[in-house]
Amino acid sequence: TACQGSSNDLAVQKKKIEEVETWLKNHIFQRQPKQVGSILLLTGPPGCGKTATLHILARDLGLQVQEWTNPLSLDFTKEDLRSMFGHDSNFHTFPSQAQAALFQDFLLRANKYNKLQMLGESSENDKKLILIEDIPNQFYRDPGSLHEILRSFVRRSRCPLVFIISDNFSGDSNQRSLFPAEIVEELCICNISFKPIAPTNMMKVLNRIAAAEASMNRENYTLDRTSLELLCRGCSGDIRSAINSLQFSSTKGCSLEKEFWSKKKKSSTIKCDETAVSKVRKKSKCDTSEDQEIQAIGGKDASIFLFHALGKIIYCKREAVSEAECPQLPAHLSGQRRDTLLIQPEEIVEKSHMSGSMFNLYLHQNYVDFFSDIDDVVRASDYLSTADVLCSNWSARLVMESYSASVATRGVIHSNTSRAFAHQQGGMGFRPLHKPQWFLINKKYQENCIAAKSLFSSFCLPPECLQTELLPYLAMLANPMRNQGKMDQGNSWSWGGFAVETRTDFTSLKVSTVYVFASA
Repeated sequence: TACQGSSNDLAVQKKKIEEVETWLKNHIFQRQPKQVGSILLLTGPPGCGKTATLHILARDLGLQVQEWTNPLSLDFTKEDLRSMFGHDSNFHTFPSQAQAALFQDFLLRANKYNKLQMLGESSENDKKLILIEDIPNQFYRDPGSLHEILRSFVRRSRCPLVFIISDNFSGDSNQRSLFPAEIVEELCICNISFKPIAPTNMMKVLNRIAAAEASMNRENYTLDRTSLELLCRGCSGDIRSAINSLQFSSTKGCSLEKEFWSKKKKSSTIKCDETAVSKVRKKSKCDTSEDQEIQAIGGKDASIFLFHALGKIIYCKREAVSEAECPQLPAHLSGQRRDTLLIQPEEIVEKSHMSGSMFNLYLHQNYVDFFSDIDDVVRASDYLSTADVLCSNWSARLVMESYSASVATRGVIHSNTSRAFAHQQGGMGFRPLHKPQWFLINKKYQENCIAAKSLFSSFCLPPECLQTELLPYLAMLANPMRNQGKMDQGNSWSWGGFAVETRTDFTSLKVSTVYVFASA
């Protein structure tokens, strides 16, 4: 049904629609021979309008969309596979591997052959694009096979190729595994990232749908705005989920039908507005069971991107509380008074879909830049150290991770006295967040382990012992030899994180190799 509308009906940002339209026009109507970069990657959370935008623009531009769909069943016999790929083939293959082979065959055929021109059709409308939204599972296990297919496609491309990938919030993005940075650069892949639908745009779309529904089937009914706003908040920017929830809630006989639809009243517009405002205030004070039911039906698991979740913890916005409402603390604890937080740190960590220890790692990397007092930094680092100790025992780590994250997040928030009250929230501009340096250090450590094992393959020692015991000992032995430079001449180079020195003693005509540990 989305393809029956126009680009003006989309809830997507106009800028994103223009970016996709410009790319399609440049790679279809203004295409140069042997042009590279004929692959487009559309990414974003589920329900943000990626597929609807592409189909509507393709229809407006007169393009044929040739889409790949994973076969529902791959119960091929060996004889079927031999007939497809050659009688001399001896297949020992899994269904996913056969699916990948069929995908490659589809891609090459769709790129090679044009659409059949029927009688009376003009040849001007033979432009097309290939759409891949259902990616074979084999490519997730072996992305290199997909990269080889794409390299072959780019060399022979006659039409653009569009991939649509939905992001998740856990950090394990399919985009990074299927399309790493080196492949994107090599094949000149254009990536256009969509954002979740804004609540205002979602309300406009749902109101337009409700108006069309009322004109056809519910002439004497009007949609309750408060219930609709509650539904939009529960859908977390997923317009598809919001439309499905509205349709379900409007079904005849549904318990929520009366909550969403009510008969029109002949009162004035001003009275209706006043009634709506009073209804909103009434519902904001006490959360009714109908609200909870609407959230359960229309809602989805709320998720927050990792750096957005970090920002909520570090900026720790608060709500002003009067002294009458705030409990009075003893004199010796007066410095611990804080205004009420607008967030629950435990909920933020849960919605980030990160483990407690990993979230603490990101928090430890970024919290210092948001502190202005060294004493606050000392207190915050003490809380982070305590949280780290709670997860030090591997057997109890899974049980203690949530408690550890709670101690770390609440400790960092409470320690920042410069943001203890609502009136102190200003004055802190945007500051970039960074991924932990621990990742790079751990990568170098793993590389040093591999290099140590290859250099001392005959030693029955684990890599940790090689780096902490044997290599420092050899480095100490090598120091005196460096002072005897008058008799010795040598050559040195680095390899695998180590400095390797080859020295020649001309008196005995012997060549000795000394391995010196190089600190990374």
